[in-house]
Parts: sequence; structure tokens; C-alpha cells
Amino acid sequence: MNYENSLHFARQLDKNDPLRRFRDQFHIPERDGQPLIYFCGNSLGLQPKAVQGVLAQELAVWQQHGVEGWFDRMDTSEGDQSWYTMHKRCKEPLAQIVGAEPSEVCPMNNLTINMHLMLTSFYQPTAQRTKILTIGGDFPSDQYALETHIKARGYNPDEVLIEVFPRSGNYTWHLDDILAAIEEHRDSLALVMMSGLHYYTGQVFDMATITRKAHEAGALCGFDLAHAIGNIPLHLHDWDVDFAFWCSYKYLNSGPGGVSGVFVHEKHHDANLIRLAGWWGYEEARRFEMKKGFVPMSGADGWQVSTPTILAMAVHLAAIQQTAAASMEALRRKSELLTGYLEAVLKESGYPLEIMTPENPAERGSQLSLLVRKDGKALFNRLVEEGIIGDWREPDCIRLAPAPLYNTFEEVWRVGQVFAEANSQPASN
Repeated sequence: MNYENSLHFARQLDKNDPLRRFRDQFHIPERDGQPLIYFCGNSLGLQPKAVQGVLAQELAVWQQHGVEGWFDRMDTSEGDQSWYTMHKRCKEPLAQIVGAEPSEVCPMNNLTINMHLMLTSFYQPTAQRTKILTIGGDFPSDQYALETHIKARGYNPDEVLIEVFPRSGNYTWHLDDILAAIEEHRDSLALVMMSGLHYYTGQVFDMATITRKAHEAGALCGFDLAHAIGNIPLHLHDWDVDFAFWCSYKYLNSGPGGVSGVFVHEKHHDANLIRLAGWWGYEEARRFEMKKGFVPMSGADGWQVSTPTILAMAVHLAAIQQTAAASMEALRRKSELLTGYLEAVLKESGYPLEIMTPENPAERGSQLSLLVRKDGKALFNRLVEEGIIGDWREPDCIRLAPAPLYNTFEEVWRVGQVFAEANSQPASN
């Protein structure tokens, strides 16, 4: 698209936006009665207006029925609405969002807990295959989890963990380098485990190709989708990904610390895999027999451990229903336009910055990571003063993430205006 840096053009894009109705379904933060421009959905998504009603309903059930809330409302005009089956009602929208069968997904726990559960099952080194391949500088929790799992198996992370870094002078990765590293270690590789979308640069990785290459090398492949879910279309089942996990408080808008989830490909559902078991993952029809000996539920549900946090799950269900209703295909189309427009107005502003995020729309999500080497923090503070909420990362990075469910093209244009003003009127030291 040929973008125009004008308010009229931005408003025309908003007028023609097929997703514009969704903005009214969110609470937009305000300051002094004026809405803020919230470009931080890659860190914490905004609150859906439906949340208060959903929470009020479940609190009322708890108040009126106590423990019976687990089984009340199993037979209503809207179907089973009980707490006991709430996680099942999340399955269909989650499956749509990640491109899976409902049996392959399950909402549960928090992100790093689910990563530990998945590594327990899918990192099973042998005498010949001990190594894990990942990207260098992935999110710290992922680094710590991989390190501790390697140590728990009796290996030295410095010898077993293969980290692929960007080339010298590059901020992002070349797919060929990741594939070459898999090929180089094909005889000793047990697992490829990495983010599907890098949190710092906003780069999207070619998960289908990486998975295929890992399998050709005889290794399993899994992804951390914390920054990918709800951001880019996923086809985990068709890509033959072995497992994945995610958080839900970014682009899925499920609230701070919201419910995580997992994907386990159906080809592993009947495999005799080691897992960390708990009561809630036990075969549902026999769960209350309280017998010794773990018998897992079929599908991804068999990786559940603890009783779900119902209030958080209720919020999660309301939020992911919105995303599924919008459809990932429509969200992606708007995302590419929003991010492309943001890139255009930032470049036209003349402000001295460098965009780390790939220029190719297919290689980035709803995020631009800006390197501002001179007075970056001062610029970030200026954005905040102007009512623009982004994300600052030391030492010199500003991340801006326009979310297609609730951000507008006019907001993007106004961000560009602030950068242009900052370029012509630099802050005094």
C-alpha cells in the first residue's frame, strides 16, 4: 500500500477497517479524561469490557453455591457452564487461534511452568542425542528453563546447549543459519526449542521450515509462542510441531499473569512419554476414584497438573472468544497495515532511529523495535508525556506494538507526529 502521512488518510483507513467495532469492546486507558495511545499490547493487552460481567457472574456462583459451583450449571440453555468443564470451553477458540485440533490444546498454569512440563516430556536425551538447539538471547525464562533441564539430566549446558546468534552486524536471524546449525548437529540433536516470535526484535521465525528440518535430523521441535499467539496466524497441527506453550496476557488480553496454555500434537497423545502428573490430568471419568497409579486424560488435557484457577480461566475464555471472533486472518491483515503505516510515518518523521524489526511484513508481527542511540530514554519519556504508552528496553530500545483489536490508524499517525515534533524540537538537556 502507498501510505499517506495525513490525518485524512488515517481516518479513511479507520473508516474502512472491518475490525473497527472491536475497539469499543475494550477499556482504553485514560489520562485527565483523554484516551491514551496504548502501543504496549506486546507486554500487557487491554481489558475487555466483558471481563467485569464474567467475573461478577462467577463470583456470584461462588457466593451463592460455594463448592457446588464446580457442578452447578451443567445443564443450562447455553450448555454446560460449570466450573468443572470451563477449560473445555476454551478449547475451540484456542484451536482456531493456534491452528490445532481441540484435543491438542489445553489452557492451564503459567508459561514457564508449562515450558517445564513440556521439557520433561519432550527432552529425553539418549547416549547419542543430548543436545538442544535454540536461538541466542531468547527470553530469560526460556534460557533458565533449558539450563536447568540440561543440568537435571546430568549434562553441562555449555556443552549441550547450542545457541544460534544473528550474524555480526545484524539484529535478526537468517533462517539459513538456523537450518545449517540443525544440520551440523543432526547426529547429536535431541530437541529444537525456541521462540516462534522474538520478544526483543519482533522477528517471526519460519516455524514450519524449522520443524521440518528438525524432524529430518531426527529431533523433536517445540516453540514458545508468548509473543506469537494472537499476533500472527499459526498452523501448529499442519506444521507438525511437536509441542508449544504460551502466555495469554499479551495479544490475547487475558489479564496480568493470565492463564497459559499448551499444544501437544495428536501424534504424541498415546505415546508413553514421561510427564509430571497431577490429579487434574487424571482420566476424568475416574478422577474421583482417588486411586493410585496415574492414568492420563487423552490429548493435551493429560498434561494438566493442578485444579484450574477459575476466575482467571473465566477471564481467559471471554478474551479468547473475542480473538477467535475477529479471526486471525483478519487480525493479521490489519496488523500488517498498522505496522506498515507506523514504519512509514516514523521514517517520514526524520527522527534519527534504526528499526531492528525485519522490513518484510511476513517476518514480523505487530511490533516495531526502535534503536534510539542518542537520548533514547528522553524520547521515551516524551512519548509518555504525550500520552503514548510503549515499552522501554535498556539500553536504547523503544518497542511500539499497535494491536489490531483495539488500536487505530489515526493513533499511528499521531505517534508519527510526535516523532516529527521531537525531531524538529529536540528536548533540552
